[in-house]
Amino acid sequence: MANSKRSDEAWTVANAKARLSEVIERAQSEPQMITRNGTPSVVIVSVEEWNRKTARKGSLASFLMESPLAGTELETERLVDQPRDIAL
Repeated sequence: MANSKRSDEAWTVANAKARLSEVIERAQSEPQMITRNGTPSVVIVSVEEWNRKTARKGSLASFLMESPLAGTELETERLVDQPRDIAL
């Protein structure tokens, strides 16, 4: 069967449902966009791509230590307020 779908075209929901196996196969090599009512709705990607995009890169502590503000002696002032009255 000839491949009539260009890689830069989006799938409609109906077409993606009818050809789900092909959508999945194509998603192994590049993200596949699905539109709903002509508007981009979702993108299907391979598990490898998902894992690459969502992998944690370091910790919050290392992110803060590598910040351009690290070591700038940024002064912060905390207000010392009294607790609020809460009606019981």
